[in-house]
Amino acid sequence: MQYHCRWLEKDDREEFNSFIQNHPKGHAMQLWEWGDIKGRTGWKPWRMILEADGKIFAAATILERRLPFLGSPIFYCPRGPVVEMDDQEKVNAVFRAISGLARKRKAILLKIDPDIPATNQSLKRFLRDSGFKQLDKGKNFEGVQPKFVFRLDISPDEDTLLANMHQKTRYNIRLASKKGVTIRIGTREDLPEFFRVLKETTERDNFLVRSYSYFEDLYDTLVPAGFGELFIGEYEGKVIAGTFAFITGTKTWYVYGASSNSHRNVMPNYLIQWEMIRWAKAKGCKLYDFRGVSGDLNEDNPLYGLYKFKKGFNGEFTEFIGEWDYVYRPFMYTVWKTAEKIYSGRLKGLLVRLRRRG
Repeated sequence: MQYHCRWLEKDDREEFNSFIQNHPKGHAMQLWEWGDIKGRTGWKPWRMILEADGKIFAAATILERRLPFLGSPIFYCPRGPVVEMDDQEKVNAVFRAISGLARKRKAILLKIDPDIPATNQSLKRFLRDSGFKQLDKGKNFEGVQPKFVFRLDISPDEDTLLANMHQKTRYNIRLASKKGVTIRIGTREDLPEFFRVLKETTERDNFLVRSYSYFEDLYDTLVPAGFGELFIGEYEGKVIAGTFAFITGTKTWYVYGASSNSHRNVMPNYLIQWEMIRWAKAKGCKLYDFRGVSGDLNEDNPLYGLYKFKKGFNGEFTEFIGEWDYVYRPFMYTVWKTAEKIYSGRLKGLLVRLRRRG
C-alpha cells in the first residue's frame, strides 16, 4: 500500500484526536492538547498522520526542543507513535516522515518510549535493525516516562474488582468510607488546595514538583476537553488528598497524587483510587493505569511501599520496552549525552541535599 504523510494544522485537531482515542495504542500524551501543554513549556509540537486511500493508519505528536548550548533541537515522541508497531511497513513509513522533518529542523535525535511491553522481542529486534539505540535508564524513575507500571483491567463488575484486591486494600477502602472520608470531582477552584497538599507530599517524600501555573494549564486544557479530571478527598471539611487523571478512549491514567500529612490514618489514598476506578468504568474505560513503580522489587528499596500500595489493587505489573534513540547527527548526539550526564548528576546532587535537609 502507498502511504502518505501529512503534517497537520489547527483545523485537523478533531480528526487527529479521534484517531488517537480510537486506536488500541492511543495515549493521552499523543493528544493534540498534550502538545499544546508542552508547547507552553519550551517544546514545539508537530502532528502528523499516515494516510492511504483516504484512511488514517498512524498518527504521532512529535515534540521539538531546541537546546541553547547546542543550537540544535531534539525530537521526542511521548508514548508513541500511535501505530500498529508490529506492522513494519507502517512503522517504517512513520519514521521516514519524521526523519524528513528532522533533516529540515536539523534535529540531533528522535526519542521514543512506546506503550509496548518489554516481552515484545520482535519489536526490539526491529528497532535495533532500524538503527535505534536502546537506553538503560535504570529500574526506578530515571527515564522520561515510567518504564514499570501497574495496569488494571477494569472491565469486570465492581464486586469482582473488589474481591480480587488484596484483603488489606479492600479493608482500607472500606475503613476510609466508614471514617467519613468523601471523594468528589474537583473544580478549578480546588486547585489551590490540591497544590497545597501536593507540596506537602513532595516535601515529605523528597521529590520535585512543577509550578502551580502548570497545574492550572493542565486543568484548563484537559478537563474542559474531556481528557482529564481532578479528584478531591475530604475529611471533617478539610482537603486531605487529591489526584489528577488523564483519560483517552477506553483508558485512564492516574498521573498525579497528593496526600496531606494530617489524617493519614483514615486511608484517603485507598478510597480515592477506588473512586477513580469507578469513575473510569462509568466513562466506559477498560484499562486503569496506576503509572510508575520501581522495577527493583527488593523490600529494602525506599520505593517498595509505592509498589506494595499499587499491587494491592490487583493490577498487572508491566515493564515497557523503554527508551530508544534514533540518532540523526552522531557528533552532536555525543555532545548531548555528555551534557545530559552532567545535568543528571547535578539533579541527583540536589535531591541528595533535599533528603539530608529532610
